[in-house]
Amino acid sequence: MTAPHTPHTPQVRPVRLGPRSVAALLLVSAVGVVGIGWPLITGPGSQVNAHAQDAPWLFAGLLVLLVAVVAATISESGLGPKAVAMLGVLAAAGAALRPIGAGTAGIEPMFFLMVLSGRVLGPGFGFVLGSLSMFASALLTGGVGPWMPFQMLSMGWFTMGAGLLPGPHRLRGRAELVLLAGYGFLAAFAYGTIMNLAGWPFMDALASSVAYQPDAALHENLARFLAYCAATSLGWDLGRAALTVVLTLTVGGAVLKALRRATRRAAFEAPVTFDGA
Repeated sequence: MTAPHTPHTPQVRPVRLGPRSVAALLLVSAVGVVGIGWPLITGPGSQVNAHAQDAPWLFAGLLVLLVAVVAATISESGLGPKAVAMLGVLAAAGAALRPIGAGTAGIEPMFFLMVLSGRVLGPGFGFVLGSLSMFASALLTGGVGPWMPFQMLSMGWFTMGAGLLPGPHRLRGRAELVLLAGYGFLAAFAYGTIMNLAGWPFMDALASSVAYQPDAALHENLARFLAYCAATSLGWDLGRAALTVVLTLTVGGAVLKALRRATRRAAFEAPVTFDGA
């Protein structure tokens, strides 16, 4: 006799993106895209190139917007103490995992944890977790600098994207792990590309064949940028992507179960009631 089929319990999201959070997220994402991609957007002779050294001010403004997004997300969702505790634990775990392979061919297990956490806890929690984890990691490793806001934004996008993948309530087992592994592989390269683009225009010591040229056409600078990525970070990004895939396919199932069990037991959305005397 077979056991009756029971549908999957709907996933609880400890942080939900409301109207204010979505608006703030779109704003900071738009500013981030412009701040990262301006070398490929501006044309020869643009006045933007004359103010390229003002970039640190843009980074500072972007960081302020990131903080505003996180604050709006938390305040609008009514983040309770259980969700705050889980956010703190996962952010601390991510920050602690990042330095493990620092300087060793992109061995960064932090990305694997961010993918699984975003998948289980949703895009809102994912963006907050990714940004906070990168901020905590920068403080832990002394990596605070003008690149940190872009790292926070990129990791927020990376983790949020995992929460937006299809089939969060239906897809389980090996198929889900393959989906997450494929996303982690592509997103690891995307993260490295974004960070390359953020710093590429300011590398004055680069050889002329891969350096940014303000007066060059778009296709010329794009070719230079691709050559720069291949020469400087391709091996590192490949190591990060490969490790994310391996960890997702080997221990991802156990981690997903643990995260989902913790989410169910936390009962984030359970109403608070008081028993009478």
